[in-house]
Amino acid sequence: MKKIGLLISIGIILVSCSGGGDSPETPKENEAPGKVTSLTYPTNNLLCTTNTLEFKWDTVTDPDGDTVEYLLEISKDNQFASLDESINTADNFEAVTLEKNIAYYWRVKAIDSKGLSGDYSTVFQFYTEGNAEINHLPFSPQLVTPAIDESISGASTNLQWDASDVDNDPLIYDVYFDTVNPPVTKVGDNQTEKTLTVNLSTSTTYYWKIVVKDDKGGETTGQVWSFSVN
Repeated sequence: MKKIGLLISIGIILVSCSGGGDSPETPKENEAPGKVTSLTYPTNNLLCTTNTLEFKWDTVTDPDGDTVEYLLEISKDNQFASLDESINTADNFEAVTLEKNIAYYWRVKAIDSKGLSGDYSTVFQFYTEGNAEINHLPFSPQLVTPAIDESISGASTNLQWDASDVDNDPLIYDVYFDTVNPPVTKVGDNQTEKTLTVNLSTSTTYYWKIVVKDDKGGETTGQVWSFSVN
């Protein structure tokens, strides 16, 4: 009986030691900081009177309380394939000197101290004033639809884009649409509308671009966009 009682006691001790405590908590996964939701300066479509600008944007917070810095990107290309400036800063402002008489595009994103980054802000465009400048080239056209590399169905689709000019000049558009890259076939000539319906073939990839022109001889050629047809 003593041996049986001893075994029961040992079993109770083992159970209490192995099963009574709470399991350790799983460490919380680090989260990225939020998106910069507001670009303060230079404002969108601004004609700047100087080429030395102090870029400003709203601050963001990190959900884990990590310190945050910002990546400011400035480019002559609205797709940011190449960068003229790429600056990391702990502040939500940065002074930058740029070339004169150039259309620029800029955006910002936040990065926390563990290396995670939030989404890019929207892209703003502006123009640096040249010396005795009379006319400014239109801004590079912006894609509306179809989305880049989108796969679509149907025998036709509407190409849609947008464009603006810092001088508010009236704009016209040449549309190039083709199965080769870059596209060489002009399917729209000096049109005022920012949309064009094109016929499609199945199992085909199409490439297109827009040349935007103002009424003073200014001309800007946009990026090549593409989509495929099922």
